[in-house]
Amino acid sequence: MHSESFIYHSETEVLEAAAGFIKERFKRSETFTSALDAQHFLNLRLGYQEREIFAALFLDSQHRLIEYQELFFGTIDAAAVYPREVVKAALDHNAAAVIFSHNHPSGVSQPSQADIAITEKLKKALDLIDVRTLDHIIIGEDTFSFAESGYL
Repeated sequence: MHSESFIYHSETEVLEAAAGFIKERFKRSETFTSALDAQHFLNLRLGYQEREIFAALFLDSQHRLIEYQELFFGTIDAAAVYPREVVKAALDHNAAAVIFSHNHPSGVSQPSQADIAITEKLKKALDLIDVRTLDHIIIGEDTFSFAESGYL
């Protein structure tokens, strides 16, 4: 039997390979059936990043993944988020629902007042075009879910 071996030279390469594997698992035909599915997917995508990245999972009406998209990039502790661009991306993907996420490179996953404010602003903007905001997940040393914590 032929076995293929992989040689990784850094932790980042291992994490990128794992993220690729997860991306293959969650194609459009796959449904996010729990918050934990989304958290695992997003942790592999954003958990090892050295700067803040704001991303979205665009979902169809059955909560199947249409597209994962990294929308905004920041510094070690902040990323500017523009609701207009998020609405345009949701319309471009014909999304029925969205899960937002961003990482905190500091490792602290608790939301800041700015995180809470932008989540509410995005939710209101997307409500106008009938796109449901299902969650906003912050990735740090652990994960924080706005939905599970009662913020959404």
